[in-house]
Formats: sequence, C-alpha cells, structure tokens
Amino acid sequence: MIKQRKLILGSTCLTLVPQLAFARNPFEFQTPVTPIARETLYVHDLFLTIIAVLFSVGFGFLLFSVIRYRASRGHRPALFSAPRTPLQWALSALPILTLVVIDYIVMGIPAYHAVLTLANTREDAALVVKVTGSQWRWRYDYPDQGISFISNLSTSQEQRDSGAPTDPNYLLEVDKPLVLPVGKKVRVLLTSTDVIHAWWIPSFGIKQDAVPGFLRETWVKIDRPGIYRGQCAELGGGGHGFMPIVVEAKAQPDFDKWLADAQTAAAQAAAVTTLSKPELLKRGQQDYATYCALCHQPTGLACRAPFRRSLAASRSPRRRP
Repeated sequence: MIKQRKLILGSTCLTLVPQLAFARNPFEFQTPVTPIARETLYVHDLFLTIIAVLFSVGFGFLLFSVIRYRASRGHRPALFSAPRTPLQWALSALPILTLVVIDYIVMGIPAYHAVLTLANTREDAALVVKVTGSQWRWRYDYPDQGISFISNLSTSQEQRDSGAPTDPNYLLEVDKPLVLPVGKKVRVLLTSTDVIHAWWIPSFGIKQDAVPGFLRETWVKIDRPGIYRGQCAELGGGGHGFMPIVVEAKAQPDFDKWLADAQTAAAQAAAVTTLSKPELLKRGQQDYATYCALCHQPTGLACRAPFRRSLAASRSPRRRP
C-alpha cells in the first residue's frame, strides 16, 4: 500500500513540476526574432499551461477518488435510480461550461489575434520578395529592384555520399542566401513550378506551403542581424530534404550596399550578349555542376545518391504482413 502511494505521488510530481519550471531544453523552440514567432510562442505557452492545469486538476480528482473511495476501504458504488438532483445537474454542467469558456475566450481570443497578425501581409510592407520552389532549389526575386537569383544546396556530393557530416550546418548551407533588411516589414510571396514545397524557418515562426498555380503570401520583420536557417518541410519525396533556406539579415546600411552591388551585377549580366566558345563551355560546366548534377549524372543515370536510394526505396514492393 505504501509503495502504491509513493508511486502515485511520484507520478503527480513528475506531471506538475515540469510545467512549473518551464525549463528550456534542446527540444524547445528556437529563439523568436520576428513578431509572428513571438506571437506563436506566446500562444503555444499559454495553451500548454492551460492544458497542463486542466489535466492536473482532472487527474488529481481521479487519484483522490481512487485512493479515498477504493473498495479495500469498504466503499461501494452508489446506485442512482431516483431522478437527478439540481446539484448533480450543476456538477455535470459545470465542467462543460468551464471548457467552453476556456476554449472560446481564454484560448480563442489570443489564437484569433495571432491569425490576424499573420494575415496582415500588406500593411506597411517596405519590401516584396517572391519565393519560388522547384525540384530541388529555391528561387528568390526582388521584383521592384530587378534582382533574381537561385539558391542551391552547397553541401558537396562527396560529403552527402559519405554519410559522415563534418559541419554543424550539414545540409543547411547554400551558395546564395536570401538577404533581408533588419527592422523592415518584408512581404513574401510564395509559389512553385512543379510540386508542393514548404518554406519553413523556425526562428521566424513561418511555415508556408508553396503550391503550383497559386500565389500565397506571408511576412517577416526581423529584429536583429544574423543568419537564420530553415529548410523545405514537405514530406513527399526525398529531394525536399536537400532544399535548405538561409536568410542573412543585415542592418539597413549593409543591406543597401548589398542591394546596390546585386543590381550592378544583374545589369552587367544582362549586358553580356555574346560569348566565345570557351566562355560558353565554361559557363555551361558551371551551370551543370550547380543546377543539373543533383539529378542528372554525366553517366546518364537519372538520379544521384542519395536521391537514387530514395527513389529505389519508394519503388520497392511492400511486403505483406
């Protein structure tokens, strides 16, 4: 009997103590750096606290009833044959009314405010960026500035084939990151050229699908300079795991300088009309290594590892139990 009481008491403590401590751990959210991420984290912590309190109260009543009114102490179940009393009706309706109030007011109002904040994409937007997903890379366009480039995974094929990551940012490095200003609201338009992709940056609090034939939108307003990483979070197909997202947030003077340099480079690239044969061959080799080699080998195979392994696994027949 003493062991049972200790077990029940220990289980109750393990249920309540983590909710009171709110300890940060490796499984916690990344530090929010945008208003959307802060709002999302606030709603998450609020809901988790409310759910923990409701669970603790309900579980506490259950434990009290099991211990206090158990059969070994001589208690017998009551038989209700007469009509219910007003007190019984009140005790039945009170939990339902409590949950309705918590769901629609205590939890509903913050959730509604968070959704409205996320949907407000156009008000006070200082910059527009178009994000286009394709197999297996991201394309970024600054329509008003005339800048466009493709961001590719920069992790070498040899490192991917070896299966021994040597970089803490393994599979999260790109050749050209998306550059955004700090403290300015940026409207982000998302679409896709082939299949559904998911543009996901945890520290921004954003996970938005890029759907072919549709133009979806969200927004970011970064608090401080830094490099923030994400990736395509779509689960269908092995190639989605090789579409990292790297955003470099710069202070306004540094962003203006990068913008001027990017516009100059774009103008110079547009001014090139004729190239010699060696220059064409060199550019073709660079484009092949950057864009084509991920899926098409020089030997003629359709997919390179690990895409080939993922494709073979998806096509292998399933064993019947």
